[in-house]
Amino acid sequence: MDTSSHSFPIAPGGWLGMLGGGQLGRMFCHAAQRLGYRVAVLDPAAQCPAGVVADQHIQAAYDDAQALDRLARLCGAVTTEFENVPAQSLARLAGHSRVSPGPESVAIAQDRLREKAFIAGAGVPVAPHAAIRSAQDLAAAPDALFPGILKAARLGYDGKGQARVATREQALAAWKNLGGVPCVLEALVPLASEVSVVVARGFDGRSVAYPPSVNEHRDGILAVSSVGMEDGAAAGQGATALALKVADALDYHGVLCVEFFVLRDGSLVANEMAPRPHNSGHYTIDACLSSQFEQQVRVMAGMPLGDPASLSPSVMLNILGDVWFDPATGAQREPDWASVLKAGGARLHLYGKHEARPGRKMGHVTIIGPRPAAVREDAARVAGVLGIAY
Repeated sequence: MDTSSHSFPIAPGGWLGMLGGGQLGRMFCHAAQRLGYRVAVLDPAAQCPAGVVADQHIQAAYDDAQALDRLARLCGAVTTEFENVPAQSLARLAGHSRVSPGPESVAIAQDRLREKAFIAGAGVPVAPHAAIRSAQDLAAAPDALFPGILKAARLGYDGKGQARVATREQALAAWKNLGGVPCVLEALVPLASEVSVVVARGFDGRSVAYPPSVNEHRDGILAVSSVGMEDGAAAGQGATALALKVADALDYHGVLCVEFFVLRDGSLVANEMAPRPHNSGHYTIDACLSSQFEQQVRVMAGMPLGDPASLSPSVMLNILGDVWFDPATGAQREPDWASVLKAGGARLHLYGKHEARPGRKMGHVTIIGPRPAAVREDAARVAGVLGIAY
């Protein structure tokens, strides 16, 4: 079906579809419902963060043809909250409904080999790397790629599916440990910091970008994102233009995050992209005129994009399930939310997950305020209460 024939824009009161029932889908539901839209979520879990707040929850597998057709018949536009949804499911939906982002964009982001090649082909620098599909590829890999990181080409996230390797022998052992699947061997670069840029691009080709966030990771999981701080201004310089370049090259429709390494000489290399709203963009809910989730709704509905301007400096702290466990005894306890909220600029977001587990994303807290120093002070206080390194 020619999606250009779909009725655009979709007026408030219409249905929007979401593949995936996690916290990103939940925040999308809140943004869509605030604008007057109804949301149908397709997710296989009986209870999921987005399903409990959506107007309709279709409990089915992501490749269930009947469920996909039901979602497409109901919704004028459909999106996804994670990139590992089957690309063929998006292609099926695209035959009946407007899909944002398109199946091809998602397919590129699902495969690190395709992703690296695409980003480099768009004229955006990437770290030195090699495709590893066999033991022979590892034997032939340039010496300059060691030490490096071996990453599975598919299904890796939050530090999973990758290993740091110092030698060719370690790389071979890691590749076997990953199951001998296609991988990317990427050289370690002289890293100064990490930044990310969230971009929204409409079906009309117009794009907007949010201020870059400076990110800190712990064990491969995003821990802290800071925006509008004096020490982060130089780090993000140039990243916005490169992120917009990637979105244009993809002919992307929706919300896209591009992550970058800032090298010690100030240059940038793209690390990876996420074809959806991103953890590092959660600050936009509280600190910006239009959040990344509102932009996702606007793109899907064919509405004009919102203003991405930031109204204040911000620090976002990721809340993992670890904070529900006493570090001394290991006993489970409820975090001291009252003390968290004593910080006047703290905005707490919990995702409605019933079981806290170490490493599981349970929520986030964004600290905003008029001055960077005050934001840092409040962020340190909140982090201390929750036992988060900051």
